Amino acid sequence: MLKTLKDLFDKLNTSLSGSAALSPAEEAHTLQLATAVLLVEVMRAEPAMKDAERDAIIQALRRKFTLEDDEIDRLFELAHETARTAYDYQRFTRSLNDRFTQEQKINVVEAMWEVAYADHHLDAHEQHVISKVAGLLHVTHGEYIAAKLHAQETMQHKRMTEAKG
Repeated sequence: MLKTLKDLFDKLNTSLSGSAALSPAEEAHTLQLATAVLLVEVMRAEPAMKDAERDAIIQALRRKFTLEDDEIDRLFELAHETARTAYDYQRFTRSLNDRFTQEQKINVVEAMWEVAYADHHLDAHEQHVISKVAGLLHVTHGEYIAAKLHAQETMQHKRMTEAKG
């Protein structure tokens, strides 16, 4: 179970800055937070935050990490607060670059595209955030485009399924 929101926020802020050695559990929390913050940044790129984008972030976090619903909710809240006060993406992408495989990094970029497409509108600011993060994660242009196309296809399929049901 995650610690209280404030305790975890304080601990992860210290660990993301690289000034503390981490236990395996703390390292896992750091990766979860870094991933969640990058997803939240896509949502925050548009002035109006939409429920569809929040839902896309929650779904992406569920797919990526084995967490209970209350842990996902706390992670989202923590990521939103962290993103609000973050001044760059590098402290988050550095954690992912150090510990994620190339495929895992591509999956993060794809999840970012899913968040961007969740509200049926791709904003230029969202596209800029994803492009910037993909570059920082060393995702090639071809991988970036493939992730975008796969996310488009996934979101279109989801919309068609929802329309039928």
